[in-house]
Amino acid sequence: MEQVILVDEHDNEIGTMEKMEAHQKGLLHRAFSLLIFNAKGEMLLQQRAISKYHSGGLWTNTCCSHPLPGETIEQAGKRKLMQEMGFTCDLTFSHKFIYKVHLDNDLIEHEWDYVLIGYFDGVPLINKYEAQAWKFESIDTIQKDIKQNPDLYTCWFKLIIDHPELLSLAR
Repeated sequence: MEQVILVDEHDNEIGTMEKMEAHQKGLLHRAFSLLIFNAKGEMLLQQRAISKYHSGGLWTNTCCSHPLPGETIEQAGKRKLMQEMGFTCDLTFSHKFIYKVHLDNDLIEHEWDYVLIGYFDGVPLINKYEAQAWKFESIDTIQKDIKQNPDLYTCWFKLIIDHPELLSLAR
């Protein structure tokens, strides 16, 4: 069973817990979201597999998950990027934020989300258990589509995509 790192509001580690239990109880834990861009400044999006334990079938950032106990955010990001999208790249910290939202399946996301940026110009080899589709899109196109079709995107991605520095990161 996968463990998540429980943290306080200052991001200090206070313990670990099984991932599903943490999401059922809505306890604050560490997470990450990867934003991978190509040379044209387009972001690589994935459509979550319909079988995922929450937010199945929704479009989101390139990859997201939780670091394991004893693992850095960067190590976890590279591990999950390879597992979900079939490639790895250098990752750079952008920012972090706390959010709490109620999801489908009676789960609660309450996360210190670390946003990491990377660059990749190839074709991902997606893991069909994690993602059912992918595409590169401009930030402008993504933001317009989220306004028109908000129910097609994950809650955390809608928070990330409005970050004021995002357009400069894509270049």
